[in-house]
Amino acid sequence: MKRLLILSGKGGTGKTTTAAAFIRFSQTKAIADCDVDAPNLHLVYEQTVKPTVSDFYGGDKAVIDPEKCISCGACQSHCRFDAIEKATTGYAVNEYACEGCGVCAYVCPQKAVALHTDMAGRKELYLDDGVFSTATLKMGRGNSGKLVTDVKMAMLKNAPETPLAIIDGSLSGISDLKRLIKTAETFQAKLAVCVNKWDISPENTKAIRAFCEDEGILFAGKIPYDKSASRAINEGISIADIDCPARDALKEIYEAVCKLLEL
Repeated sequence: MKRLLILSGKGGTGKTTTAAAFIRFSQTKAIADCDVDAPNLHLVYEQTVKPTVSDFYGGDKAVIDPEKCISCGACQSHCRFDAIEKATTGYAVNEYACEGCGVCAYVCPQKAVALHTDMAGRKELYLDDGVFSTATLKMGRGNSGKLVTDVKMAMLKNAPETPLAIIDGSLSGISDLKRLIKTAETFQAKLAVCVNKWDISPENTKAIRAFCEDEGILFAGKIPYDKSASRAINEGISIADIDCPARDALKEIYEAVCKLLEL
């Protein structure tokens, strides 16, 4: 089974639209949404079965026992993350600021502070004739890499026999792409780049294409700005199911990627 990871920036860049279209084109039975900070592939990839749900535990968080706390303030004065706040009685930990370093527990003279494993997210696994693995990281948590690994491993463990698995991920921009190139070289993975809404900024598209040519990366194609894509998203369907210019461009890109992967 070959794995196709679809990456782009977050928030309207077209990553999930592309992933959903590729899923429809390929009819793959192995899918994962690894954009755990803001998963949304489920919005256009409808499920007919209930998921198996499990908690994801990340790092530790400090908890203060109000019955033991004597309001000495040692924990607050030593917290470099400003995660400890004055409460009605004693002190309390701001879970979004706490990094779980344990200094507060170490300096507390009353042993009123303890570290507890933090429930940092929720994993969902859908199983019918295929597998769809996804997860949501709680706000303010920083262990997304571990959760992404769990999501991918759950997909691989439960995937039926299929030539291709599609993974929806995210990256922040050209700087991430440059790091991705080095990683791909290390693991001898193949890369391809496409540009969505290319006609909004032809000059940037030209620059991206030139960058790919310089790096020896396949420029798989470009997708025009198409209002049909927004309508498809609002209706919760894949753009692959409607007749429009963006769909045709995505189909050509999909075929170019299949050729690259020798599928």
